[in-house]
Amino acid sequence: MKNEVIRIGQTTISFLLEAADTNGSVAMFEFMVPVGAKVPLAHSHEHYDETVYGLEGVITFTVEGKPIDIGPGESYFIPRGAVHGFNNLYQENAKSLAVITPALIGPNFFKECAEIVNAGGPPDIEKLKIVMARHGLVPALPKAAVV
Repeated sequence: MKNEVIRIGQTTISFLLEAADTNGSVAMFEFMVPVGAKVPLAHSHEHYDETVYGLEGVITFTVEGKPIDIGPGESYFIPRGAVHGFNNLYQENAKSLAVITPALIGPNFFKECAEIVNAGGPPDIEKLKIVMARHGLVPALPKAAVV
């Protein structure tokens, strides 16, 4: 369903283009991250790239350990294989546009995540990892402490 808003915790996602719209070449969605929202596990994508364009507020992406603020009119390219995650560290809601090439992720991934995250209580991380793997995302596991 076009422009359906998918809520995962406090974060919302609205797809503008899906694989079926573009012969699989590109998917595009807006996502809004309110102040103080809990955000997803750091991850990488095996088979697609992601470009993020800031619309409102500032989202801080951490890509390969480096923080990158993306504000209105700014963009950042995240190549496949790069470990990344994001947070809203500022006192203003943030909204960005994500462009996925090729279109190997769609609304079903976010709907499956929403079922787990919105179930009440702390999300089941193991179930989230399974959904991520099924959709080509590789969760980034915390590095073990060196003793």
